[in-house]
Amino acid sequence: MKLHFSGASPFVRKVMICAIELGLDGKIDKLAAAAHPVNRDASIVANNPLGQVPTLVTDDGNILYDSRVICEYLDTLAGGSLFPKAGPARLVALVEQSLADGLLDAAILVRYERVARPETLKWEAWEQGQLDKIRCALDKLEAAASGFPSRLDIGTITIACALGYLDFRFPELAWRQGREALAAWFEAFGKRPSIQATLPKA
Repeated sequence: MKLHFSGASPFVRKVMICAIELGLDGKIDKLAAAAHPVNRDASIVANNPLGQVPTLVTDDGNILYDSRVICEYLDTLAGGSLFPKAGPARLVALVEQSLADGLLDAAILVRYERVARPETLKWEAWEQGQLDKIRCALDKLEAAASGFPSRLDIGTITIACALGYLDFRFPELAWRQGREALAAWFEAFGKRPSIQATLPKA
């Protein structure tokens, strides 16, 4: 398998954490990629018209994107349990994945606003709206954190990637303040080898 890869992408990180937990990481060749909203990487676009990472080329030539599709594919390939079977547990994990992915979408939009958009075109109120999404998502995760500790699934993996990205790109947000349960869970979950092996890199 070949994966269009960026060490700074939290969505790529989600895929790699799943791969490690499933014992598949050694079967994935990482293709260096430079996804950008304006200066699009032609090597990614050749496989994914959206030009986004992660994009996976499977051994049988299928091309998969985005992280949600790739992670479920890997889980199925390995006969894993990162995606619970149909029922309440699956819905919980999928909703948590969607919430954490949404947090990441907002964070990446703020990141692009700050580093990619020309200064004269920046819109402060729009950025603040994205930051409010992040704060609201964090408060929801804090309220749900008591249900996280014993679980390893696509929900908790995505939450860990979201919190790790905030530490990486937005340390000034100090997301742990007033969210002690979420912070304690993340500290413990962050000791997993798969989390340590995929720490984001600029």
